Amino acid sequence: MDGQLLPVLLLLLGVSGLWGQGPGPGGPLEEPPEEKPPEEEPPEEDGVLVLNRQTLGQALREHPALLVEFYAPWCGHCRALAPEYSKAAALLAAESARAMLAKVDGPAEPELAEEFAVTEYPTLKFFRDGNRTHPEEYTGPREAEGIAEWLRRRVGPSARQLEDEEDARALLDARDVVVVGFFQDRDVATFLGLAQDALDMTFGLTDRPQLFQKFGLTKDTVVLFKKVGAGGGRGGLHELHLPLQTSSKIFAARILNHLLLFINQTLDAHRELLAGFREAAPPFRGQVLFVVVDVGADNDHVLQYFGLKAQEAPTLRFINIETTKKYAPERGASVTAAAVTDFCRAVLGGGVKPYRLSQEVPPDWDQRPVKTLVGKNFEQVAFDETKNVFIKFYAPWCAHCKEMAPAWEELAETYRDHEDIIIAELDATANELEAFPVHSFPALKYFPVGPGRKVIDYKGARDLETFSKFLDNGGELPAEEPVEVPGAPRDEL
Repeated sequence: MDGQLLPVLLLLLGVSGLWGQGPGPGGPLEEPPEEKPPEEEPPEEDGVLVLNRQTLGQALREHPALLVEFYAPWCGHCRALAPEYSKAAALLAAESARAMLAKVDGPAEPELAEEFAVTEYPTLKFFRDGNRTHPEEYTGPREAEGIAEWLRRRVGPSARQLEDEEDARALLDARDVVVVGFFQDRDVATFLGLAQDALDMTFGLTDRPQLFQKFGLTKDTVVLFKKVGAGGGRGGLHELHLPLQTSSKIFAARILNHLLLFINQTLDAHRELLAGFREAAPPFRGQVLFVVVDVGADNDHVLQYFGLKAQEAPTLRFINIETTKKYAPERGASVTAAAVTDFCRAVLGGGVKPYRLSQEVPPDWDQRPVKTLVGKNFEQVAFDETKNVFIKFYAPWCAHCKEMAPAWEELAETYRDHEDIIIAELDATANELEAFPVHSFPALKYFPVGPGRKVIDYKGARDLETFSKFLDNGGELPAEEPVEVPGAPRDEL
């Protein structure tokens, strides 16, 4: 497999440059150039390159996709961005993405600040293919997943070679959706081409027998992993095995809308529905991908993801794989060609509301200092106009969530006797909300007392002292004393 991969991977990495420059045989002889001292290797802090005037050029040569933050040590916005920036670097590194994050201390490097017209902090600029004269101004999100996604869309994904279970776990922990090609007997060039085209996907690739055994595979296949709550899948993952002949169509087509027919292929009455399902498909070519799911096969993971039980088949579900919004027909609806057509048109036309998953409300949800919220009681608690509600949206597998858990428990204990303050948490992998999506973890949001359904994103440090200051100040961190720096660029608003 390695012999097949090497030429393709070199192409995907975009190896460029002129080889063998200089005079050929018989050309003029030149004095050998003076030996240059070795270039200084830029240091890293939390996965982010720390650059200066001497090392920026080297970084541009080595990294064809480089996002550089110009910051000032005294800048409050820069300090707030720092942990998200480092987290974005970790996400991209775990995916072996072809993008690198770096930072430059603007006040300490005035020549670079002047060269790139930096007049406020933080300023972020994206350099492509070493082009130093026309960097792209970064105006994207300031949270980790948003930064990483912005870069993914510009450089495309890479297919990471997985050598062992540790490699696989690192890749699967990095994203909500990951596609892995398991190949031992097949040329993988086509799969890598799909990875290059499907800009919103993260891809892995392996031929290691121990990983085939780990995931219960006996033949070449493509597996889509999607994170779920702690109770589902292996290690918090749903696995959807895609036959090779259909996986290539799914990814190559780039069709975001999928209509799934759930049937039991062992029942004649269910198999008879396939003709009508196929009949309804042609008018939606290019718009909707029609998929058949056999509930009698090993597809429990798919049923769980849609909140279905096998006995509910035959039934339809519609999903947009970009927004992950899911739609269901009315209970008891027939599965005829006309019914399928009407359902598709209604969803595409906005006539059907998406449904959302929710765990059941625990009987003791409000008995602990940290209240337990699920989809079914979220609106009632979060938007209670008589309470200030501070909620941690977490994922059970998230290391950062586990790290801050003790501080969150301490916070709840500290304010347990404040009748107008509620400290709560919600597993955002098992509960979907109508008010807003949650894509990064932990996400901390504050819902202040009063009407208007106001939501404030918390961006401060994740410790008891800072949490308390935020609550005591009415959902706003106290302003820091400004540090006067003569001639310094102004802080970004």
